[in-house]
Amino acid sequence: MKNEQDFTAESLAIAGGYDATSAHNSIKPPIYQTSTFKFNTAEEGKAFFQKATGEAPLEERNASLIYTRLNHPNAITAEYRLAKLDGAEDAAFFESGMAAISTTLLTFCNAGDLILMSTPLYGGTDAFIKKHLVNFGIDYVEFDPSDTKEQIKEKLMAHQNAKKLKVIYVETPANPTLALTDISALDELRQEINQEGIHPVIVADNTYMGPIFQKPLAHGADINVYSATKYIGGHSDIIAGAASGKDIYLKEIKKKRAILGNTASPFTSWLLSRSLETIGLRMEKQAANAAKLADFLAGHPNVERLHFLGTLTEEDADYGLYKKQYTSAGAMMAVEIKGGESEAFRFLNALQLVQLAISLGSTETLASHPYTMSSSNMDEADRLKSGITPNLVRISVGIENPEDIIKDVKQALSAV
Repeated sequence: MKNEQDFTAESLAIAGGYDATSAHNSIKPPIYQTSTFKFNTAEEGKAFFQKATGEAPLEERNASLIYTRLNHPNAITAEYRLAKLDGAEDAAFFESGMAAISTTLLTFCNAGDLILMSTPLYGGTDAFIKKHLVNFGIDYVEFDPSDTKEQIKEKLMAHQNAKKLKVIYVETPANPTLALTDISALDELRQEINQEGIHPVIVADNTYMGPIFQKPLAHGADINVYSATKYIGGHSDIIAGAASGKDIYLKEIKKKRAILGNTASPFTSWLLSRSLETIGLRMEKQAANAAKLADFLAGHPNVERLHFLGTLTEEDADYGLYKKQYTSAGAMMAVEIKGGESEAFRFLNALQLVQLAISLGSTETLASHPYTMSSSNMDEADRLKSGITPNLVRISVGIENPEDIIKDVKQALSAV
């Protein structure tokens, strides 16, 4: 697009990343369902390989189409749009959220290296670090979101491999408790330890809020990662992951992605481009519905505690961070049902409109039980320490009529 600097990311997510003249003036990009791309000459093929695997600028790398495992036009369009929304230099799409997370961590960590990670993390990420990366000699240090910068540094420096810290990994808000971590404080910590010869990248899982309600890169993160299955895909019909950030880092992530073979397919990428056109509208509607549901839940006698950013007040320790780092409370909440697992299950089993399923960020409202479902691969002690208890229910609010959502939740709570 000419003069793209004249337009906002919101508009470029619809009109950018695709030249209609390249496809018979089709307004929407076609699906490039091909495994390989023809070179016009042998010399061009040689040049494409040199650019794709070398230090060529992003535009030249994108134009060097070789093989769909490496890159393809549908991925280029989707990645352009996500990068614009995130305020990033580049983005990469993968075949799942865990593919994005694992590829990113494997890009920067080798045997003997260290990861500094917030807790809790999504159960799959927690298990990948604690039960898989450790088998490759990559260790970790955990910190609590409530820890001060000084406390986090103390925990880090107590580890024998502190000098080999390669990644600071943060998930904020945390899944499923919505605990908040100050990204700018981690950047300040990083600057301090830089003086001691320690140079990690900061990776932020932005699945719960991005790319609309939180911009981690603006607060000091180097790389965002996503389960793009969630808000980015937004319709429960895609499995995908994403990373975005500075070109210097995304270039290396894409090299690792090519070797691991988990680039998002043309059809998946096409669906992601479609979904990015409406992500702002969907997330705003979901957040508005969530605020109304939270108002109902806040005073309900069968609700022991409600975790929702929109209910934070000036008296809450996280209120200042919430106002600094987020532009909305989002549409995720966690509800502690009075009682235990059996009461939580009675609530879940009584739902009718709200769907009992894992995942989040889709058009339909979803409810699940993290303790026995999405976080069940975490050690029990870690779950309980992080507030993932048997009575906790996670709710991802959709775009249905809000009164219908409330009506269904109300009748389900009466079954408790």
